[in-house]
Amino acid sequence: MAVDSERNQDVLVGTKPRALVEAAYQRLAHKAAAPGLRTPFSLGAVAAYEWALGRAVEAPVTGAACTGRVPSSHLLTAELDAAVVQLGDPTQPPEGAAQVRGVHDALAWVCGLIDDQP
Repeated sequence: MAVDSERNQDVLVGTKPRALVEAAYQRLAHKAAAPGLRTPFSLGAVAAYEWALGRAVEAPVTGAACTGRVPSSHLLTAELDAAVVQLGDPTQPPEGAAQVRGVHDALAWVCGLIDDQP
């Protein structure tokens, strides 16, 4: 999906400017594409950024259908809450938990709940 940078540069994604989320997405997507650097955590964070930018077909944890738009703060926090629930599931396999942790950390950063960008 092409982005009209002039029209969308002031759009917030959660609490962050779109350009900042876009930069985080590009950095991690590039890293996740490199052999040996692809981890479940980075793949989860990339999926979260794609969804937060309105580019994903479905939400990264719940699988909810997407509209092709930047999700509202309500939807971002609902997906973050779903990640918290999955992280508390003791039956979650380690790789799945790492991927959900990536989603969680990316969405927590986008929502302004943590300062460290994944």
